[in-house]
Amino acid sequence: MNMREEDVRELQSAFRELKIAYSELQEKVKQQDQHIEELRGQLLKERLRNLELEKRLAKDSRNSSKPPSSDGYKRQQKRREKSQKKSGGQKGHSGHQLAQVETPDEVIEHRARDCQHCQHPLSQTVGVLKERRQVHELPPLRLQVREHQQIEQICPRCGGRSCGNFPPGVDAAAQYGPNVRGLAVYLSQFQLLPLERITELFADLHLGTVSEGSIVNWVREAAKNLSLTQQALERLVLQSRLAHVDETGGRIEGILHWFHVVSTRALTIYHWHRKRGHEAMNEMGLLPLYTGRLVHDRWKSYDQYRCEHSLCGAHLLRDCLFVAEEEKQPWAQEMYIVLLELSEATKQARACGQKTLDPAIRTRWLAAYFEVIGRGYRAWDEAHPPPEPTAARKRGRPKQDPGKNLLDAFLHRADQVLAFVDDLTVPFTNNLAERDLRMIKVQQKISGTFRSDAGATAFCTIRSYLSTMRKQGHSMLDALAAVFQGSPLPIAWEAGS
Repeated sequence: MNMREEDVRELQSAFRELKIAYSELQEKVKQQDQHIEELRGQLLKERLRNLELEKRLAKDSRNSSKPPSSDGYKRQQKRREKSQKKSGGQKGHSGHQLAQVETPDEVIEHRARDCQHCQHPLSQTVGVLKERRQVHELPPLRLQVREHQQIEQICPRCGGRSCGNFPPGVDAAAQYGPNVRGLAVYLSQFQLLPLERITELFADLHLGTVSEGSIVNWVREAAKNLSLTQQALERLVLQSRLAHVDETGGRIEGILHWFHVVSTRALTIYHWHRKRGHEAMNEMGLLPLYTGRLVHDRWKSYDQYRCEHSLCGAHLLRDCLFVAEEEKQPWAQEMYIVLLELSEATKQARACGQKTLDPAIRTRWLAAYFEVIGRGYRAWDEAHPPPEPTAARKRGRPKQDPGKNLLDAFLHRADQVLAFVDDLTVPFTNNLAERDLRMIKVQQKISGTFRSDAGATAFCTIRSYLSTMRKQGHSMLDALAAVFQGSPLPIAWEAGS
């Protein structure tokens, strides 16, 4: 009997030990399960992060708003098929060549001294013109020095002494004239040559020894003389019916700032600010007062202004390419084709002198536009079923992918996307503003940064004037010479521009 009680106690003790071991094993398994879940969560995050990085790497100037300079050596896919024509001028092309002038600066006659048949002297023989050939050449480059002398005279009647007055702008014993100063500022602010190279160029062309400090002072002088012109530009832009806007990053003293441009066919205005968004645009003062139509990309800061808006078709095409290629959404490729066809239809209508698009063509393509949007939403609903009611919902606004954002833009901003269809004076793209901003990026590639706020302001002021003068057909050197003569060239403008 005692043996049986002892065996029972041993069995009970062993059972308790097994139970404890089982509990410990369960705890370890639970911890391992938690660790596995944590690893799964981390792996999912890494996969999502890698997917996001892959999408970023897939973006280039062809399918996003990134500049071509950021593409590196990535091989670009061509959008069009290779032409069957050979490179160069085509058959029947008239070509271009240097033309002769009617009144040359110098004429040199070439006569035969003796007859080429009997060697009789021909010095007294009258000849007739057989052929003209002209050589276009630069004259010897040198500075022309014009001396101004102040003459003192004594009155024969009263004996008083009187002196003549130097003309305005002649202020020193020796100085450079407006053409020289204009050329230096042109090379610095328009052609974007570094100061050291400008001084070398002047020396090589025998145009004098110009210091870097002198060029900096001339840039400041030009910007100061153009302050009233800049104000006039702003007033004229506010009266324009159509304007293009864009912005790009640039560095001042090594710190990232933003350069903004407002452009029309005949006018250009540049500004810079520490920020990119609506705070910067409001402080610049143009867009809050503008009442015409703005052409721009989908940057949300432009949407706050109460003027009419038109979205850049080139940006939309690039967005469609990205969504079609990276998000694998067929509707984006279809929309790409619709936008291109609409652009071509409006281009042909303008070439024919039409003011509006043919109603039948307009109706057909607008129907295609909204059909593509419908297919896009149906595909989205199929790929993203509604969540279960019991599923936990994260706080905040759910993040949408680029495809859904683009689809919403095509639907909710259709009037802005299609503004170029209803008004043929509205361009399909925002290329005008992008072209005007391109030189900002070139300046940054050359110099890396602006050395001061004053230098950036002077650059914006001078470039606003020069870009406007170039659009209006003026010579840049003549325009800058006029600035140093104290009377910048007047700005031409039409109410419909």
